[in-house]
Amino acid sequence: MAKKKTSLFECQHCGEQATKWLGKCPSCGSWDSFVELNNEQQEVLKQTSKVINTQSKAKPITQIEQDDVIRFSSNNNEFDLVLGGGIVPGSLTLIGGSPGVGKSTLLLKVAGSIAQSGKKVLYVSGEESAGQIKLRANRLDANNKDLYLLSEIKLEEIQDELLRDNYEVVIIDSIQTIYSSALTSAPGSVSQVREITFELMRKAKESDIAMFIIGHITKDGSIAGPRVLEHMVDTVLYFEGESSKELRMLRGFKNRFGSTSEIGIFEMTNEGLISAKDIASKFFDKSKAQSGSALTVAMEGSRALILEVQALVTESTYPNPKRSATGFDLNRLNMLLALLEKKLDLPFNNYDVFINISGGIKIKESSADLAVIAAIISSFRDRPISKESIFIGEVSLTGEIKDVYSMDMRLKEANAQGITKAIIAQKPALKISTKCFAVDEVSKMIELF
Repeated sequence: MAKKKTSLFECQHCGEQATKWLGKCPSCGSWDSFVELNNEQQEVLKQTSKVINTQSKAKPITQIEQDDVIRFSSNNNEFDLVLGGGIVPGSLTLIGGSPGVGKSTLLLKVAGSIAQSGKKVLYVSGEESAGQIKLRANRLDANNKDLYLLSEIKLEEIQDELLRDNYEVVIIDSIQTIYSSALTSAPGSVSQVREITFELMRKAKESDIAMFIIGHITKDGSIAGPRVLEHMVDTVLYFEGESSKELRMLRGFKNRFGSTSEIGIFEMTNEGLISAKDIASKFFDKSKAQSGSALTVAMEGSRALILEVQALVTESTYPNPKRSATGFDLNRLNMLLALLEKKLDLPFNNYDVFINISGGIKIKESSADLAVIAAIISSFRDRPISKESIFIGEVSLTGEIKDVYSMDMRLKEANAQGITKAIIAQKPALKISTKCFAVDEVSKMIELF
């Protein structure tokens, strides 16, 4: 009796699978996105989802030898910082970002820097010709005899090129433009992305090639393609920033060889993206003091950054006042406003409140609560706060101001930038020229105004 064929359908937007065709994807909500996979595509799916087990017998962890991670520098301090200290041979790194943010520019600059150290680098572009890349390389000063360019979108041709020479670093720009002739689906489809990533990963591990692949992102900010793409790679980095601003940030969301808490900060100049040298002066302005502005110190990985919190409080013309926060959690803003109404009897139910963190930084910790409250009260009372003062502290629902972690590092950065006064939860043991004033309750904040 012939074996019954099993049908498998897959969403071309998110990779969701089903045994029958569905009009709407239950995962991403896309309509008419399910296509049936043929036998070849189902075989590729089995290969990529199969766990290759080289140990047939379990061993006690005390008998396992530790693998020493060997790194080499990309000659870019910010890029090395995000990767955990340098590039690991045989690693597969995925870099995502919105169009025009500078992904290709960053990796071409890094490729030129690595080539200057004598390592052979192959830059594969499926979106631009070699002449276009050469034009950008001239602007970035990335020309080197060890940097090779290949304008190709066929996977088999790229694999043949990798066999011709001993490349140590390979950059694929971008994964959505490459296709394999073994599959009939279009470039950028889930099946193609999965197959290509699997082949690149296998080549990287076999030949100890450091592989970087660029991925496009969807409207909601996630990398386009199946989720298995992010599971297969060793490192996932997101390049953030606005094309209208000079600063860009590289964040790690997955790193098998290091921490994901670090960020790299780059500056867009006429020579392309370079490591931001004087980061401290990029996120705040010590000029004239204005109402609605307060300074705080936030931790981004192991780096302390002085940030400016801006607030605008204005009378509302609508029954429901507006609340808006850029770079700050909106739910936390609503909580702080409710606390100010209860503790300080401030009528914010009749006012629109807008919060903005300058520089494009998104604060994910609670240490900026005190600065947000200070900026709101400053705007409400129309009284400016001195640019020589910073506010660091977490505010609880009871109105208490709590201490935050890495306070010594934050105060050292404030002291280095000439801040003379710090309003915090409790005085530290650290001896610096910055005077620290302890405030334990939010009701005492009114004394500052």
